[in-house]
Formats: sequence, structure tokens, C-alpha cells
Amino acid sequence: MPELLFPFLGVVALLTITPGPDMLLVVRNGLSAGSRAAWLTGLGCCLGISIHATAAVLGLSAILAASATAYTVVKLAGAAYLAYLGVRMLISALMSVDTAEEAEDGALPATSVVPEAAVPRTAIAETAVPANPVTTAAERIPAEPFPGATPGRADGVRSASLLTGGAVFRQGLITNLLNPKIALLFLTLLPQFVAHDEPRLRTTATLAVIFLAVAVVWWRTFSLAIGPISRVLRGGTARRVLDGLAGFALLAISAAVAFEGDR
Repeated sequence: MPELLFPFLGVVALLTITPGPDMLLVVRNGLSAGSRAAWLTGLGCCLGISIHATAAVLGLSAILAASATAYTVVKLAGAAYLAYLGVRMLISALMSVDTAEEAEDGALPATSVVPEAAVPRTAIAETAVPANPVTTAAERIPAEPFPGATPGRADGVRSASLLTGGAVFRQGLITNLLNPKIALLFLTLLPQFVAHDEPRLRTTATLAVIFLAVAVVWWRTFSLAIGPISRVLRGGTARRVLDGLAGFALLAISAAVAFEGDR
């Protein structure tokens, strides 16, 4: 094991729990759709960490550190992606509000019960047997929203549209990959904990694996802890407020990343 393992673990623990875009996405997805969404988002972040760590071990991150142009391109791409997620969350919140208001105004009327006497018996006879009794599998099996969405609610379905399993995983992965500071972190952090008498490549790879293991344990623990809270916030209003706050926060982070000064 590396000689400086325990100091390294302390630094990694602090870096892992420090709030950032990754944390914001995990919190938002977890509160909106439960612990599974938070866990999948965290797994996406962990895959991004593993790619950055591999690049650092192989020396590829040095290219990003040496090239101001490459750093700027990755930074702006990351800012654009955060802005894209923020705008989508704001649209989701606004569309949910519009849908709820239309339902209250009668634009989306609830299913009404018509007295049997008011319906001609001929119409009842015609509708008793469907014109086409053969149905497809898609028609027989209703689509289910991502776990945590409120069944039967238009706002729940709209909000859940951003929260499929693959979508939240990609959010965590892409947000992490397009953060050049993580690449520089691995490039500068890992060598600091390699002792002079240790093999550099093997020790660096070991530290990278330990960093990833800490991240996996943290996101798993965090996702399980956020599950009970998400069950309290499953109402449509709470989800719209959460989407709105997360959207504005991501736009603010995007602007800060895009307009930050030199490294």
C-alpha cells in the first residue's frame, strides 16, 4: 500500500463531499425521483472520475494542462452542458405549472361520469365491443414513469422525462468529463502522495483506484440517505420548485465556469 495512504484518504474525503455541479445533480435527481436516480447519477460521476484518473496515470491530462486552448474548449463545453441542463429544468418547471393551470381552468378536464340514461342504448351497443379487438403490446402495457414520478399527474410525467435511468447516468458522466479542473486535480494531486522510494506508475494507479472507491462508497451512502427525503417531496409543487431552483443554480454555475479567469 502507498506510504502516504492515510493523508491521501483525508484529502480525498474532503474533495469528494465538497459541493459542486456533481453534487447539485445528484441532489436534484435524488429528491425528484428517489435513491435510485441519485445512485445512477453518482455512478455516472464515478465513471467520469475513472476516465480522468486513467488519463492522469497515462499522462494524457498533461496535454490538457499544457494547452490553454484545449483547456478553454473543454471548459466552455462543460459550461454549455450545465446551461443546457439548467434550461431544461426551468422548462420542465414552467411546463408543469402551465399544465396544472390548464387543468384547473378546464382545458384538461377530468374524466366525467355520464348517466346511463343520457346515453342511447345503440351507442352503448356500438362501444361495448371495440372495433379492433386485436391490440398491440404497447397498447396493452401502459408506460411507466421513472420511479418517484407521481402516477396520473401531468407534472409528474413532465418532470420524470428528465429522469430516466440512462439520462441521469449520462448527466453525471458528461458533467464530470467536461470539468477540466478534475483532470488537473488528478494530474497535480496524485503525484504529491507518491513517496520517493515508491514506483511512480504503480503507486499513482493505486491512488487513483482508491479515489474511485471512496467516490463509489460516498455516492452509494448519499443516495440511500436521500431516499427518505425524496418521498416527502413527491408532490408536483415540490418537484416544480426543485426543478426551478436547480435550473437557476446550474445556470449560475455555468456562467461562473464560462467567465472564470485563467487557471
